[in-house]
Amino acid sequence: MGKLIAICISEKKGTQKVPVESAVLREDHGIEGDAHAGNWHRQVSLLGLEKIEAFRARGAEVDFGAFGENLIIEGFDFRNLPVGTRFRIGGTKADAANSGVLLEMTQIGKECHTHCAIYHLVGDCIMPREGVFAKVLRGGEIRPGDEVIEIPPAKDRPFTAAWITLSDKGARGERVDESGPLIGQMVTEDGYEVIEEVLIPDDRQTIEKELIRLADQRQVNVIFTTGGTGFAPRDVTPEATEAVCDRMAPGIAEAIRAYSMTKTPRAMLSRAASGIRGQTLIINLPGSPKAVRESLEFVLPSLRHGLEILLGRAGECARK
Repeated sequence: MGKLIAICISEKKGTQKVPVESAVLREDHGIEGDAHAGNWHRQVSLLGLEKIEAFRARGAEVDFGAFGENLIIEGFDFRNLPVGTRFRIGGTKADAANSGVLLEMTQIGKECHTHCAIYHLVGDCIMPREGVFAKVLRGGEIRPGDEVIEIPPAKDRPFTAAWITLSDKGARGERVDESGPLIGQMVTEDGYEVIEEVLIPDDRQTIEKELIRLADQRQVNVIFTTGGTGFAPRDVTPEATEAVCDRMAPGIAEAIRAYSMTKTPRAMLSRAASGIRGQTLIINLPGSPKAVRESLEFVLPSLRHGLEILLGRAGECARK
C-alpha cells in the first residue's frame, strides 16, 4: 500500500511540470490539462518519493515535477515491478473493484533525448531509470493523500507481442509494408495482444536499440521481426538479434527453415535467428508476406507453451 504525495502537470511539452491540488484523469487519455496525455501508452508518468528523497540527499534542491513526473507516490519501488501491474488510486474500500482511478503500468524508464533542466544543472536525472509510465484504465479525480493500492498482473493475462519490420525502402516511404501488419493480424487472431508496431531501416544499431527497448522497458513477451535475414550487405537482423540476446533458441529458426524448405529450396538462404533476452522471446521471420504467413502458421501452435515455460506459467514439457 502506498500514498499519493503530489500531482504535477505541464500545459506545454518541454516545460517543467508543477504541482496541482487535484487532477481529473480520463480513461485512455491521461491527466486533463497535461501536455503528455493522449492516445498512447505513456499517458501518466510515476516516480517514487523515495527516489526523489535519495536524489535530494546528494545535495540537489529538486522540486516536485522537476524530473517530468506526473505522480509522486510513496511506498513502491516501481522499477522492480513488472509491466502490467495495476494501481488503484483513491476510491472506497466498500467498492474497491469499481471505484477510484485505475492505472496499468506500460513501460519502465525511458530514453532521454533532450535532457531536462535538472540534468543540465547537476549532470543526472532519475526519471529515465527510476520512473515508469502507465495508461488510464478507469478515470476519476485524485488528490494528494489518496491511498494507492498495487494490483499484481493477472497470471492468465494474454501474452503481449510486438512486430518490427526492417526495410530501408519501407522506412523511406518507398514501399508499403505488408509483412508487419500481417504479423499483427495473425498473432492477434491467435490471442496475443499486440502492443507495438515498428518500421525502421536495416541499420544494426537501430535494430538493437529497438529490441532492447521493447524487451527491457516494455517487457514484451515475444517480438517478431520481418526482413533483413538474407545475404544482402544490409541484411543484419540476425546479427542484431544475437547481439542483444542472453540465450539463443536455435530450434525455432531451424524449424522455420526446415518447414520453408518444403515450399522452396531458397529457404536454405535464410540466416534468421531466434533468441531470448530476459523474459522476451525474439523471432526473426522472412521479409515477404507469403513467407511470413507460412512461417507463423507453422510456429504459432507450438509457441505458446514455450512462452509459458519462459514466464514460469507452465512446468514440464512432456505430454501426459
